[in-house]
Amino acid sequence: MADLPLLLEKGDLSALATEYGLPKLVAGSGPLHGWGNKRYRLETSKGSFELRVRTQDQESDLRRELDFLAFLQKHEFPSPRLVSDRRGRQIIDYAGHFLVLFKIPVGETPTNEGLTLRQINNLGHALGQLHMLGRGYKKTIENRFGFERIFECYADVRRRMPIYFKKIVRTLDEETEYLGNYLETKLPKGIVHGTLYRGNMAFKGEEVTCISDFDAACRGKYIYDLATTVNALCFNDGSYHLDRFEALMAGYESLRTLSLAEWDSFPNELRFAALRFSVGRLHEFFDSVGDEAHRINDEFREYLARLRVLRREREGGMEGLLMAMATGYDYRKYQRVKPGEEGGEEED
Repeated sequence: MADLPLLLEKGDLSALATEYGLPKLVAGSGPLHGWGNKRYRLETSKGSFELRVRTQDQESDLRRELDFLAFLQKHEFPSPRLVSDRRGRQIIDYAGHFLVLFKIPVGETPTNEGLTLRQINNLGHALGQLHMLGRGYKKTIENRFGFERIFECYADVRRRMPIYFKKIVRTLDEETEYLGNYLETKLPKGIVHGTLYRGNMAFKGEEVTCISDFDAACRGKYIYDLATTVNALCFNDGSYHLDRFEALMAGYESLRTLSLAEWDSFPNELRFAALRFSVGRLHEFFDSVGDEAHRINDEFREYLARLRVLRREREGGMEGLLMAMATGYDYRKYQRVKPGEEGGEEED
């Protein structure tokens, strides 16, 4: 049945590799850590591939994702490349599930401590490129990250939290109430990735070779996508780092300049992104067991730590970030200045 997990053994993976016309699998092939039976790495002499398993009720989402990935490939964006099997199929119907295979570009995922400012700068540039390219993608993709959707998810999670989560419940209650009143909705929107974090980025040296996991891509606020990325890359060892933030924003604004309204909303979008991932990990935690539950709990604690810093409940480098956001809007970029004049009219 499609709602049961699909477990692929070594022999199954070898047979599928043959079906895709790949060379013999080598060491390193098998389930990807952190994904249960949803993703498998296929290592070959011709490079690395990733096999993804989707249930049949996810078919429409899967086809939407593949269509957008084809658009990104056409524009040479550093994203996974879809591989067809020997019969030309991009999606294989297998044991009541759908399988898709991606060629993974050469590159490595850095540790949080090992991220360099140049890597962060280049990632910011790539995110800006994604947002600019997305303007040319004309198909509608529903927003997955609206406040109401996250609020409904939290309401479900809250009913399942044990009594000893009292302090956590209070923090999340206060945050949902605050953001419900202060999130700005009338901000620039377009296609966003939605879930950028180190695990779906790859670098070769300083250069970005791949951004993956576009299954959650949708139409949303650009500033939300940036906030998600800031929370992922600029927080290390319990604190936000201004040099990382500046590197990320310099890369992004080399392609797209933020509006004053976006700079003003940045602190709240950071809080919303941290809330969304905290709630999402809690939701996953209650449906997981064993090592998977421990991993998800660790990730929940990491995003809750970010939220508490953003709420000023603990120290963590917020002063520098808030000052950078308050002064980040460069009015000179929005003025028409005639030669020899110091003033000018601000553009719309």
